[in-house]
Formats: sequence, C-alpha cells, structure tokens
Amino acid sequence: MAPFAPVTTLRPQERRSSTSRTREVHAFRRYARSRDPALREELVARYLPLARHVACLYAGGREPLEDLVQVANLGLLKALDRFDPYRGTTFAAYAFPSIAGEVRRHFRDRGWLVKPPRGVQEQALLVQRATGVLACELNRAPTVGEIARRVGVGEEAVLEGQRALQARAAWSPPVSPEDRDESPMDRLGRIDDGFRRAEDRATLSSLCRILTPRDRRVLALVFVEDLPQAEVGRVVGLSQMQISRIVRAALEKLRAAAA
Repeated sequence: MAPFAPVTTLRPQERRSSTSRTREVHAFRRYARSRDPALREELVARYLPLARHVACLYAGGREPLEDLVQVANLGLLKALDRFDPYRGTTFAAYAFPSIAGEVRRHFRDRGWLVKPPRGVQEQALLVQRATGVLACELNRAPTVGEIARRVGVGEEAVLEGQRALQARAAWSPPVSPEDRDESPMDRLGRIDDGFRRAEDRATLSSLCRILTPRDRRVLALVFVEDLPQAEVGRVVGLSQMQISRIVRAALEKLRAAAA
C-alpha cells in the first residue's frame, strides 16, 4: 500500500480528496481485521497533527504543551484501537472527541488544587473550550448566555464551571541548576512567553475584523473545530468547493492585512 502523505503537507482540497479518503477507509478496514503493528504505526503517524491540534486547544495554562501532546497521542492510540471503520463515520470525526476526552481526564485527575465533583470538572473544561471557540467566531469575549447555548446547559452551570476553573492547581516555576541561587522573585520577573501569545491573539483578533461573520465562522469550524470541509459546508449550507474558496480567500485577506 502506498504511504500516506503527511497531513501537514497537503492543501485543504487535497486532504479531503475522494481517492485519498477511499484509500484511507481501506487502510482502517485492513487494520480492523489484521491489527498489523506496521499499519497501526502508519495510521497513527498520519493523525499525529490532529492530536497536537487538540492539545493546543487546551494549552496556555500550567501544563507544558508537550505533556499535553503526549496525553493527546495516547488518546489517539485508544481511538484508533476502538474505531469501527464500517460505521460510516470518518476517523477524524470519531477521534477528535476521544482525544479531547483524554486531555480533559488528564486535567481532571491532575490539574486541580481543590477538586470539585467530577461532573463539575468536566463541565468546567467544556466551558473553557467553548469560550475559546466562541471568542474566535465572534471576535470578542462571549457572554455567559452565548457560552450556555453553545455547551447546551443553563447559565448557572456556566458560572459554576467558571468558578471551578479558578480551583486549578497553583503553578511553581521550574528551577534550572544555574538559577538555584536566584530568589523566586528574580525568576518570576523574567519574560513570560504568555505575553507573546497574548499579543498574537490580540493581533489575530484585530485582523479578523476585516473578515465577514461568515468567513470567521468558516475559519473557526475548519481550524478550531477541525471539521472536514464537507461537514463545514453542511453546517453553513454551502458546497465543499465554496468552503474551500472561502478559506483560501479569507487566508489571503489575513496575510495581506498582516503584511
């Protein structure tokens, strides 16, 4: 079987080509029958970018990104072993919530200084993710009501989730050998990469103002929710070809504005 091209090297329209999809379905069915370790490794390698993408959705706190990537990779392996290629769904659509669930369990088990009930922990992480997605779609901070509608809960549950997020474990900065003679304040006074990320988010938010609401929603569905373009088309009522054109045009607008 010809090797898969890495996901990151394919253009969006190539990534979802019918030939590639058919070959991929056959590969998953072969693995379901044979459990061939070599084929398993090949399939995992193809979807490592998806696992990293999910990890990035939950990054930005005290947990190092690479630790979250390892957790997401574990979720990817579990999803591959449980996936039934005969049910008609794509692996990406099946794996995304499985990987996200593995990352949320990691936070639930290790990320709380004061542990609220399990249901509240899960709800808090859903609120956190929905807040980030809505902020990208709306180009502003979402209201409690908007978050509640996206998650499918009441506003009081959203407020409870937001309060629970404040119970996340306190972070202590790591100390390298050359820094052991410094005081904690000296170490805390160094440049934090979070400022750069905040500036990047602010820049992107400003650039997104040149896009139409439809363009922002399409980009959020493609790059934040990681939905296939055909599924995005069904959500917004357009064809896959139209979605591909919207993505290309929107990215060109952003590049031109950034330049």
